[in-house]
Amino acid sequence: MKIIRPIHPDDYSSLNEIAQESGVGFTSLPVNEVLLRSKIDKSVQAFAKDVAEPADESYLFVMQDQDTQEVVGTSGIVAGVGLNDAFYHYHLSKVVHASRELEIYNNVDILTLCNDYTGVSEICTLFLRQGAREGLNGRLLSKFRFLFMMEHRNRFAETIIAEMRGINDENGQSPFWQWLEEHFFSMDFPTADYLTGIGQKQFIAELMPKYPIYVNLLSKQAQAVIGQVHEKTKPALQLLEQEGFSCRGYVDIFDAGPTVEANLEHIRSAQASRKMQIKVTGNIDDSQPTFFVINTTVQDFRGVCTTLLIDIDTELATIGQQAAAALGVSDGDYIRFAPTHFRT
Repeated sequence: MKIIRPIHPDDYSSLNEIAQESGVGFTSLPVNEVLLRSKIDKSVQAFAKDVAEPADESYLFVMQDQDTQEVVGTSGIVAGVGLNDAFYHYHLSKVVHASRELEIYNNVDILTLCNDYTGVSEICTLFLRQGAREGLNGRLLSKFRFLFMMEHRNRFAETIIAEMRGINDENGQSPFWQWLEEHFFSMDFPTADYLTGIGQKQFIAELMPKYPIYVNLLSKQAQAVIGQVHEKTKPALQLLEQEGFSCRGYVDIFDAGPTVEANLEHIRSAQASRKMQIKVTGNIDDSQPTFFVINTTVQDFRGVCTTLLIDIDTELATIGQQAAAALGVSDGDYIRFAPTHFRT
């Protein structure tokens, strides 16, 4: 069984390995000991904090194999982005150049630098190690966050976003960034990505073009990747789209990958989730439906994927002993759960 729990300080070595495996373009996990330890410390503080409304708390979770105790993945939530430093995006929109007298009409796409997502919550830092990419592990690592946010709504904004990794090649070069580098910057994509990851974002305000960029002036290679996702990111994007996330024209300023958004109450797993008291039994018949299940605590948070026996009439969920132990719950406690799959 795999469990989700808050990250601990002694998880640093595992987090560092994951940061190295994730590669260029995974901005939220820079390979930098000071920054990674700071992320862990900030997460520990967030889980311990008594929160009345969302601020800049950053929650980092890990997925752990119960048998081997190995950390096999990470997943995160930032309660409010851009509250301490600027949070940049490009917004893709249109302008029309038209002359009725000359019978000329040109509809042109433009990219405008903005901070429109300031204050929203972001799901981020999702990475599952290669050996654990099987069964429902990937879905659990992504979707449990919607249950956690629904259970602790006071800690998060109503709008939830996810930045999807854009296209870059095996050498870490982004076609979109190459055009920006040639005309406005003098650093390659891995360097810009790393500086952002470690919090050094001042160069963006200093060097980024101050006026909207006409897309048709970009190179053909740069134009082609706007709003496109990295091959390895496509499954994650499909999962979020199934949950109700969509792109409203916002893309990353470095690789032009899309940012998708949804209101928390409209996210499918959050909307379908239910909170019930539990009864613990020896085991549950495998023929029963499988659910993503979380306990209702913050500091001692746990999440698993397990079968449940649901009694709608009594509002009681029966759970197996092994799953209950993993969640740290007993008879009479509450859980929140959602289906692992939805009918199309």
